[in-house]
Amino acid sequence: MRRPNWKSTASYVALLTGAFLGALLFSWFFGSRLDDYAYDTMFNAYRAAPWQPEVVVLAIDEPTLQGFGGFRNIRTPLAEALKIVAAKSTPKVVAVDVLLADSGEPAQDRALAAALQATPRLVLSCELVDDGRAWENPRPEFARNAALGHVHAQPDKDGITRSILLEQRVAGSAPVADPRDLRRWAFALEAFHIARGAPIVETSVLDGGLAKKTLRVGGTVIPVLLSYDRFGGDPKRLMRVRYFPPGMSVPRISLKRLIDDPALAARLDGKAVFVGLTAQNIDIRDRLFTPLSNTPGIEINAAAYETIARGSFITDLGGQWVILIALALMALTGCAFRYLPGWSAYLAGGAILLASMLIPYVFFTHGRVFPFSVSASVAWLGTITAASYYHLVVRRNLRIEQASRERYQQAMHFVTHEMRTPLSAIQGSSELISRFPLTEEKRKQVALLINSESKRLARMVEIFLNVERLSAGQMELKRETIGVAEMIGVCATRVRPVADRKHIVVTLQPIANELTLAGDRELMEYACYNLLTNAVKYSPQNTEVTVSASKNDSQVRIAVQDQGIGMDQKEVKQIFQKFYRTRKAEESGEAGTGIGLSIVQQIVEQHGGRIDVVSQPGQGSCFTLVMPAPAGTPAITAVERD
Repeated sequence: MRRPNWKSTASYVALLTGAFLGALLFSWFFGSRLDDYAYDTMFNAYRAAPWQPEVVVLAIDEPTLQGFGGFRNIRTPLAEALKIVAAKSTPKVVAVDVLLADSGEPAQDRALAAALQATPRLVLSCELVDDGRAWENPRPEFARNAALGHVHAQPDKDGITRSILLEQRVAGSAPVADPRDLRRWAFALEAFHIARGAPIVETSVLDGGLAKKTLRVGGTVIPVLLSYDRFGGDPKRLMRVRYFPPGMSVPRISLKRLIDDPALAARLDGKAVFVGLTAQNIDIRDRLFTPLSNTPGIEINAAAYETIARGSFITDLGGQWVILIALALMALTGCAFRYLPGWSAYLAGGAILLASMLIPYVFFTHGRVFPFSVSASVAWLGTITAASYYHLVVRRNLRIEQASRERYQQAMHFVTHEMRTPLSAIQGSSELISRFPLTEEKRKQVALLINSESKRLARMVEIFLNVERLSAGQMELKRETIGVAEMIGVCATRVRPVADRKHIVVTLQPIANELTLAGDRELMEYACYNLLTNAVKYSPQNTEVTVSASKNDSQVRIAVQDQGIGMDQKEVKQIFQKFYRTRKAEESGEAGTGIGLSIVQQIVEQHGGRIDVVSQPGQGSCFTLVMPAPAGTPAITAVERD
């Protein structure tokens, strides 16, 4: 199918622009849940190349708890395990995620305090209590040589932990004994800076032309994801955690196995050792949902440490790049349906939809988060909009082509219908000249007849072409003054020879000479002549056809009254349809195709007028052309004469 030639490119671009803005609004207000779901799906689908982790989890698992009498007695095996680690390995850091704020059995506490003090590069956990007004720190004897890091979980609204809170502050203006207690770094971040032996420095870097707050530990720059509270307050500083991919887990050694086999401590050399609870159904608060599974808190902290140590951060793509890529998707969609033909446009649209689904994943494999809701909504809404517009334009062009075909068929019928008479006259006259010896005078008459009919034929062709151009809007209507009496007289003179053969009298009612019309003379003559020939054609012999004209108000009325076969009201309603002929007209034996009145109607409507028809079967018909009168002419009745 021929591709449509769109004239309304501006409206198409405006529709796509509206679709683009609508997609952005949708993603802004309703896309967060979809983005989170896509983020989790990408985590499960992505398979990173295996690497040698820097972290090891020393797990307080089910065998450990069963072997030492439950979690209430955990301090004794914890002390023994720490002594083994300090004596038989050299880890980069030891991070213990066991809250030690309460006092226990004195002997156990003394043993644990001694083990903790003997452990170099030690980090202990703490958390905010009392609605964020105070820190629940380890007891002083435990924290004497240790750094402190908070273990506060920061699940998203759907309860899934995708990031950690890099810092946590005491709420409001709560008093603190030490100014350093106003803020605590995340457990994993604190462990990393201890392991690297470098301070945590707050700084800013340029990303996409925008200044972003970051944290620096030695040569490692940690990007900060800001989360704003809708009720105000300072933004929370988060870091997305790169969890271990499916098929690869955090290295884990059971605390009990280490105590039973101290040689396992060799596997902790040069590692960041995270000690914490992994047993299920002990403390539900210490297990959280992540994009991959239900995960112990200690393994979340270990994965956060590994994220920082490897520099495998997941950061949000800059907003300006998101907008540019979304615009590119919309532009590609628009161009596909604008320039590609037929099913190629729909195939290209499908390919763009598929690309919109894959773009976030491609960025994810490179450590960038592209909001899935933006690419998906832009591609889907853009495709629906462009495809709908394309469909409507194609249908519009189909209608135009059908109308063109109908006009072509009408032209063919016009040739056979209207041109038959002059062609027959020309053919007959030429045969007379060629077959019979004629006198000079007779030959001259025949030649004049051929010339006259040729000119008449040429005028018919010109009239038809003009009507077609007017209907297609390719020609402006002529505006010349037409004398109604003169025009009707010319038409009556042309039709009288046909009327005389049927003994039909053509009577012209008195028409004032000053009665005029404004329009195309040839087209209006054709309309009047067609009404007169129809009146004569469908009237019986020895009848009368009457023509009258008058003006009242702002209208000129030209009426053609016959005493012919007439029509019922149902036929009157259909008489101007192309190729329609009444049953009596077909039975009359008169040749015709039913397009003459259709052409007359087009001419009259192009002049701003209408045709009124009054008819009764067996009593004849009256066709009245009701045309707008030129301004400034007085009302004239049919009986007024000079």
